[in-house]
Amino acid sequence: MLRAEFLRGIGRLTQFELTYDILIYPRQLPAANRVGEAFSDQPFVLDHIAKPFIKDGAISPWREQIRELAKSKNVSCKVSGMVTEANHANWKPADFKPYSRLCSRNFGRIGLMYGSDWPVCLLAAVMRKVFGLVDDYVRQLTPAARDKFFGANAAQFYRLPKVESNLER
Repeated sequence: MLRAEFLRGIGRLTQFELTYDILIYPRQLPAANRVGEAFSDQPFVLDHIAKPFIKDGAISPWREQIRELAKSKNVSCKVSGMVTEANHANWKPADFKPYSRLCSRNFGRIGLMYGSDWPVCLLAAVMRKVFGLVDDYVRQLTPAARDKFFGANAAQFYRLPKVESNLER
């Protein structure tokens, strides 16, 4: 991510009004942070919360690096891809809470969006269970904030036409 050719390409995205999805592993978070800071006008979204090592229960240094990345106002976070980073056969919803809570606290309701990671998530869970992993977070949201998390934030980030939501939980 820090190669000159890559940075030159990132630098051209704003002139075309393009966003950029950052799909990385935890070891690449420091580089992503540098890119986010260097291109403060470029909208970025971190995919799959940077694929932390949920299977191992490892939270650090991912936690500290997520906190640092979230300081960049141009970086959003997509809560997705968690089940494929867990033990596919034996995960429990509690395994994901430290990771999803940290993202919600640091990226807030404006910079956070839901992603299913379908069909890859089917390697570890049925869709109902994947969707259920965000229940604790969603329950505390107002209907307007819920709509933002499940669609409006993504629509704004990707500059998609506004569509009215009728999500009911």
